[in-house]
Amino acid sequence: MTGIADGDSIFEAAESQVRSYCRRFPAVLSRARGHLVHDEQGRAYIDFFMGAGALNYGHNDPRIKRAVIDYLDGDNIVHSLDFHTVAKRAFMQRFHDVVLAPRGLDYRMQFTGPTGANVVEAALKLARKVTGREPVVAFTNAFHGMSLGALAATGSRYHRQAAGQPLSGVIRMPYDGYMDDGFDTLAYLERMLDDPSSGMDLPAAILVETVQAEGGLNVASKAWLQGLSALAARQGALLIVDDIQSGCGRTGPFFSFERADIVPDIVCLSKSLSGLGLPMSMALIRPDHDENWRPGEHNGTFRGNNLAFVAGAVALDYWQSPAFIQSLDQRAAQMHRRLDTLVRDHGALGMERRGLGLMQGLKFQDPSLAETVSTAAFAEGLIAETCGPRDEVLKFMPPLTVGEADLDEGFDRLETVVHRLAATATA
Repeated sequence: MTGIADGDSIFEAAESQVRSYCRRFPAVLSRARGHLVHDEQGRAYIDFFMGAGALNYGHNDPRIKRAVIDYLDGDNIVHSLDFHTVAKRAFMQRFHDVVLAPRGLDYRMQFTGPTGANVVEAALKLARKVTGREPVVAFTNAFHGMSLGALAATGSRYHRQAAGQPLSGVIRMPYDGYMDDGFDTLAYLERMLDDPSSGMDLPAAILVETVQAEGGLNVASKAWLQGLSALAARQGALLIVDDIQSGCGRTGPFFSFERADIVPDIVCLSKSLSGLGLPMSMALIRPDHDENWRPGEHNGTFRGNNLAFVAGAVALDYWQSPAFIQSLDQRAAQMHRRLDTLVRDHGALGMERRGLGLMQGLKFQDPSLAETVSTAAFAEGLIAETCGPRDEVLKFMPPLTVGEADLDEGFDRLETVVHRLAATATA
């Protein structure tokens, strides 16, 4: 480190080559509130990235932040492993009363290590303990995390090859609509499982995202999800829904699977669970499955983030507000209209609207255009990332709390970029 100058050069000289988002969005960020982030030069950016879905209620929500500050000022417990704490009790009671009980859901809450990958690891472990089976069915274009078990279930070749060792224990099946020709992917999976000579062993679990966020905003149909749930039950496999990015209201209801009227055996939550971007993950487990855990079989030093408990309990206030819940549909419809207008007005660019709720985007026939628009949008003061197997989808995830005018301002900036690109393409 000797001789490194102060300032931005420290990033190039000392930070690992594995860094990614800072390469795409080259600004030194300093502060944020709501839908806006500011760099150290004072420039404001509209954030339609929201911490990859970890900031559903925006940056530094005042009520949530105040609760955390007051908790710290009171010298309350911050780190506690899985000791009982006042903060944990308050969160658990609030989550039960606001989320689970109104939906008639009976789940045990397991607080895993703080990352989304860790809660997926816990779910896979438990499914294998419950069933005594090893394989897990996972789907094309899935993303479940970067640790080895979760990575084995992840579809991306780019991410999988970094493991440096074989990734086993997963049977890959085509997601709903993957074949693009009316091919019934659920019937294919069912045939493989029903045939004792198909070469497919019976799985411990079927792991699925109801909306594949990183995979390109692929939305599974209600019928497909219902069929998948019924198939898992018939085969004695646990249905695990990874709601890490699609949950906590990102697709409309609190849980993304509510639209399909299914009840998974295990639900994986993380990202926006804390409401403030604080690390926190939780598995919701059917009580009879939870009985298979023995104390400490899945643990971690940071499985009791009390600041996240405090923040998450306050964030649940939003879900008791009819106006907030109604606004989710309104903002989703607004996004739908703005994106459909761009697709209609610029057909030559080969765009298609994708996604659901407040997680929608534009798929480009030419994958390079998504990155081009993302880069140009950043120059216009709009942050939006790309996703999909070839980064061909430009994804927009504004805060759930965004106002109508603020959402329009973000899409006005996007429209400016797309108009400019279209004019260049036809010149």
